[in-house]
Amino acid sequence: QVQLVESGGGLVQTGGSLRLSCAASGYIFVINDMGWYRQAPGKQRELVAASNYTTYYSDSAKGRFTISRDNAKNTVYLQMNSLKPEDTAVYYCNARLQRFSWSKVDDYWGQGTQVTVSS
Repeated sequence: QVQLVESGGGLVQTGGSLRLSCAASGYIFVINDMGWYRQAPGKQRELVAASNYTTYYSDSAKGRFTISRDNAKNTVYLQMNSLKPEDTAVYYCNARLQRFSWSKVDDYWGQGTQVTVSS
C-alpha cells in the first residue's frame, strides 16, 4: 500500500512563510509527477504547483511558492513565502506513480494539511 504523509501546515500571519512536506512510502516502482493542490471552503480543488521534468505554478503561486523534490526520499516540498489570507486552504499532496513496472500510472493523495493565513 502506498501512503502520502504531509506535514508543515499551520497558522501564520500575512507575509509569513510555511514549508510543506510530503513523503511517499510503500513499494513504489517510479514516481512520475508530484504536486500540491489546495481546496478552500466552498471552492474546487485547484493545482498549485507540480514537478516532473519541469515545474508548473499556478498564477497565484508564481513568484511566492517554490516546489522541490528529493527523489531519493520520494518527498516533495512546497516553500510558501509572502502568504496571503487567500492562500488559506487545505493543501493536498498528489503523486502520479507506478507501484510495479507492469502496472498503470495511478494517482495517490495525502490526507491534507490545513494552512491558515491570518490578516
